[in-house]
Amino acid sequence: MESTLKALREGESVLDLSPRSTVSGGVEDVYGEDRATEDQLVTPWSFSVASGYTLLRDPQYNKGLAFTEKERDAHYLRGLLPPTVISQQLQEKQLMNNIRQYQVPLQKYMAMMELQETNERLFYKLLVDNVEELLPIVYTPTVGEACQKYGSIFKRPQGLYISLKEKGKILEVLKNWPERSIQVIVVTDGERILGLGDLGCQGMGIPVGKLALYTALGGLRPSACLPITIDVGTNNENLLNDEFYIGLRQKRTTGQEYSELLSEFMAAVKQNYGEKVLVQFEDFANHNAFELLAKYGTSHLVFNDDIQGTASVVLAGVVAALKLIGGTLADHTFLFFGVGEAGTGIAELIALEMSKQTKKPIEETRKKIWLVDSKGLIVGSRQNSLQHFKKPWAHDHEPVGTLLEAVKVIKPTVLIGSSGVGKTFTKEVIEAVSSINEKPLVMALSNPTSQSECTAEEAYQWSEGRAIFASGSPFDPFEYKGKVYYSGQANNAYIFPGFGLGLVISGAIRVHDDMLLAASEALAKLVAEEDYKKGLIYPPFSNIRTISANIAANVAAKAYELGLATRLPRPENLVKYAESCMYTPTYRNYR
Repeated sequence: MESTLKALREGESVLDLSPRSTVSGGVEDVYGEDRATEDQLVTPWSFSVASGYTLLRDPQYNKGLAFTEKERDAHYLRGLLPPTVISQQLQEKQLMNNIRQYQVPLQKYMAMMELQETNERLFYKLLVDNVEELLPIVYTPTVGEACQKYGSIFKRPQGLYISLKEKGKILEVLKNWPERSIQVIVVTDGERILGLGDLGCQGMGIPVGKLALYTALGGLRPSACLPITIDVGTNNENLLNDEFYIGLRQKRTTGQEYSELLSEFMAAVKQNYGEKVLVQFEDFANHNAFELLAKYGTSHLVFNDDIQGTASVVLAGVVAALKLIGGTLADHTFLFFGVGEAGTGIAELIALEMSKQTKKPIEETRKKIWLVDSKGLIVGSRQNSLQHFKKPWAHDHEPVGTLLEAVKVIKPTVLIGSSGVGKTFTKEVIEAVSSINEKPLVMALSNPTSQSECTAEEAYQWSEGRAIFASGSPFDPFEYKGKVYYSGQANNAYIFPGFGLGLVISGAIRVHDDMLLAASEALAKLVAEEDYKKGLIYPPFSNIRTISANIAANVAAKAYELGLATRLPRPENLVKYAESCMYTPTYRNYR
């Protein structure tokens, strides 16, 4: 991946820079949010000590009926609450009962967002303790529908909206955000939301959802997370004609004006929050995603989850699957359907790991990987018409027009879909790949569920129960011929929360490909024997905080090894240190 980006940077690498000399990593735990500070008494500061009605309206400190008798006296809450005092555990039970009453996932999403805006710790307590049940609600697939209807369900603003109206004033806009110690920013321009296309300003649901997972799964503090939407217009005619649309009513700005706005934004972020704030680009269109990563990769701490996070989680699944399908990476032939930022990012990371294992040049290992786009197999004869990020994958071969034909001639052992187009792994395609392999690895990665290349049920039925299957969105277990099949979810949420935590705890100032490989390696090692027996190639999500701590430790170790970490001295036990830095959502006791 770095080799592709280096070509766009005219050979410059993230390691060419001299890391700025510093002895601090991350930011100070002002609010007593880390696990290591769980037992300390905290003062509920707002602009002054929050009390009374103000305290009940502050989501960071509000505990609802869980305020103790002593706290009600000390903070002028008498009469503002019913007399009963209940525990956070009982609050959690009550709210989960209420959420389960809703039949429509979007209603559950709205209930969770309402809770986040009124009682932050209780929101994260629910999410941490019920992660497998609530993850599909606060993120894919439900967040896709929420973004489509964001204007209609909009109640209170979350995050920062930076539009063309703010050009020349972006630093002032950033200073309007109440928190100063920001560690992670997730930013989108809404042009390619999941597999749903251009949703403009309504893409804000993605940064909000991603940062909720950074906190719940990776332990980043809510106060250190900032969701941002950059609004340069939309080309979605339905939104432009929607009276409830909340964004700029104009066609998308492109070219120099777009580039200048992004340049001003990145400069303002660095000026306001420093060298070590992580900027995660999210759901930018292909033509911008690669350019932004290449342009700012050597000057900022930047990460693109669609390119790098997806690649890392898929590589982890492929490496884990080798225990079921046999062989090494280099023994397998890969065929991708979909050649956007996700597909090429995954392919590049697999080629990089293969190169690392075999000691062969990456140009050689790329030849084991074939890509199919909307015009057919990417081959050498198409070289002149290809976008720059597709060119490394144009191998010598006769033109092939369809995915089915490509499966028959390439004979892949691993089939990966990242097309954003549903139902493209047809019965004929799955049967063809199954006729070549005893245990074909099929990964249908597109989100949301409606855009998945095939369902788990289809993959198992059409392969006669022989496929090892993973998908981007979750599918229920499926019974076929008396056997229950469990499909893995290649969810980026396995990687990016722990990856971000690793960058923060090490004080890293740049992201390098070796850190992505380190994250994949850590995740693959956590798949247990009982998971393999079920046909799973990812560990259960119920262990996600342990998974994130291990990934964070591996990423931080690689940052130190590469000379990109600035937190000195290096902690002796990085796993324990990562766990101690994690936010915990249990209520704190107030002075």
